[in-house]
Amino acid sequence: MIGVGPWAESHPGESADDPRYDPELLAEGDRRNVVDGYRYWRREAIVADIDARRHPLHVGIENLGYDYNIGTVVRTANAFAVAAVHIVGRRRWNRRGAMVTDRYQHLHHHPEVSDLVAFANDAGLSIVGVDNTPGSVPLETAALPRDALLLFGSESEGLSPAALDAAAMTVSIAQFGSTRSINAGVAAGIAMHTWIRQHADLDQAW
Repeated sequence: MIGVGPWAESHPGESADDPRYDPELLAEGDRRNVVDGYRYWRREAIVADIDARRHPLHVGIENLGYDYNIGTVVRTANAFAVAAVHIVGRRRWNRRGAMVTDRYQHLHHHPEVSDLVAFANDAGLSIVGVDNTPGSVPLETAALPRDALLLFGSESEGLSPAALDAAAMTVSIAQFGSTRSINAGVAAGIAMHTWIRQHADLDQAW
């Protein structure tokens, strides 16, 4: 079974007086999808701890339909301690793939790409589109900005014309098979990890 049981069973004779702990979790056990270092912690305490070491990377994804990939993007962004995920277009999105990680990840909604651009300008972020469009730069050799907002399109259409126009640069992921494109959720994970390799302090990883 995933997680740990009640504190008294897992730590017999030990006191659980850490203010970050949740009394209900201490009594009933913690079966959440969190790393062991966060067992028994309150949600607010986990968010605060991640906030203290979040990366400056932001991620955006266009929600032109009811895209099931958004949950995967949120889950991956949480794994990499991304500053925030920005959902552009429809406010509602399929949260199933997030595996409840949206509780620990900052999320923002923007009705239009222009609203996302305004946010990026105010925050000093460079928008980097991720799509295999003509003229894109290979992600494998690209130098990603540290203060970047990686922007992904919908599963079937890719980045919208407005999103492509807003991007300071567009990168593509090298492919060698027959498929026209990589799944949007997979592409997001590859691009985020590329940023991590270039800019993150790997000594801080779990």
